[in-house]
Amino acid sequence: MAAIVSAYGTSHVLFSTKGVEERAARVVAGMTELGRRAAEARPDVLLMIVSDHMFNINLSIQPPFTVGVSDTFLPWGDLGIPVRPFPGHRDFATGLVRHTAARGFDLAMAEDVVPDHGVTVPLLFLKPWGSVPVVPLYVNINMDPAPEPKRCHDLAVAIREYVEKVRPRSERVAIVGSGGLSHWLSVPKMGTVAEEFDHDVLATIAAGDGAKLARFTAADIEEHAGNGGLEIMNWMMMSVAAGEPKGEAVFYEPIPQWFTGMGGIAMRV
Repeated sequence: MAAIVSAYGTSHVLFSTKGVEERAARVVAGMTELGRRAAEARPDVLLMIVSDHMFNINLSIQPPFTVGVSDTFLPWGDLGIPVRPFPGHRDFATGLVRHTAARGFDLAMAEDVVPDHGVTVPLLFLKPWGSVPVVPLYVNINMDPAPEPKRCHDLAVAIREYVEKVRPRSERVAIVGSGGLSHWLSVPKMGTVAEEFDHDVLATIAAGDGAKLARFTAADIEEHAGNGGLEIMNWMMMSVAAGEPKGEAVFYEPIPQWFTGMGGIAMRV
């Protein structure tokens, strides 16, 4: 069996620090620590569970789950991220699609994915850039209805099975849940941060109980954490795919100016 050597969840936006200098500095320090820990684990492949922001998965086509299968990815460069290529891992990606298909999941395969900040902001802190091949798994929170947390949970179980039973014994896998925490986008509550709910999510995952989040419906999460808060499902999937180890919250900062409850958690895999 392959080994899951690192797993963490992190928010994935970085905006102006004006007026939030201290909070922003703590966020950057926390992201830096997560990247340091991930690099220290020496992964051979990074599975990033993330959501696209209408750059690739747009109104013309809406698959619930999509896997980027390219050998190389070139970022969009949004949020000022450098447009520098980084490697993919075609063998891992296509194998994941085949394995999950046998478990009842129809994952779309995308050759020409151009990753946005959901992928590239976490990569900024995993140095050096491009040192680890990346497989992006997109959970489509923009479709209506969005994938339900229970469905995401079951997919995460299949991902863990793929890593443990199919991948080469010597392979070292890192898993990142990217997005969240609470945020409302382009709706009247934009700028609201649900601090109590965010802390509950962090505590649940840190306790090794990430699967409990699958008891919510997508509507429940959207009510409590916003339409953007559906990205919390990516964190839940990370936890379940990693085997629900315990973890620790590395940072949390409510930043209404960034429209988001900014958080990061590292699992003790």
